[in-house]
Amino acid sequence: METEYLKYFQEVDNTELYNLMTQYGDDVWRYAYALTGNYEQSNDIAQEVFLKVHLKMSTFRGQSSFKTWLFSITRNIAINEMKSSYFRRILLFGNVKSTRTVQSAEVSYMANQAAADLREIIMGLSRKLREVLILSLEHELTIQEIAELLHISEGTVKSRMSRARKEVEKRWGNLNHES
Repeated sequence: METEYLKYFQEVDNTELYNLMTQYGDDVWRYAYALTGNYEQSNDIAQEVFLKVHLKMSTFRGQSSFKTWLFSITRNIAINEMKSSYFRRILLFGNVKSTRTVQSAEVSYMANQAAADLREIIMGLSRKLREVLILSLEHELTIQEIAELLHISEGTVKSRMSRARKEVEKRWGNLNHES
């Protein structure tokens, strides 16, 4: 097993992997974060996604967009991670705050209080509602692509999208009335 692992890494085209990570890395990380709500876990998931994509690139058949295939892998890995005992322990004992300072576009963007409030509202939605909303708005997937990715009907995507938007509007209104 270890020999195969080392052999694989000797054959990896670093440029190809770097290009994939540069082009899709932020999208994969944000989607993983939307699913898990955990910064460190999202980093781990994103790394695992790109290793798996590189290993399985030959299995991509082009029946969906590459981004849809990539998000499908991200979703499957995130769900598996959330089921793991490690993730359950983190939830039981609370998230350990990272002591390092992160300077990313997302952190800069979140400096705006309104954006932070909106993000908190979205993250407070159920996973099913949050997932379709983020895939549509943030990652610009079509209803058809979301349906393929989540293995649900287009009608279900539309229904969840509508419920998600109504819930966000309701919570946003409640937040603004409290201020």
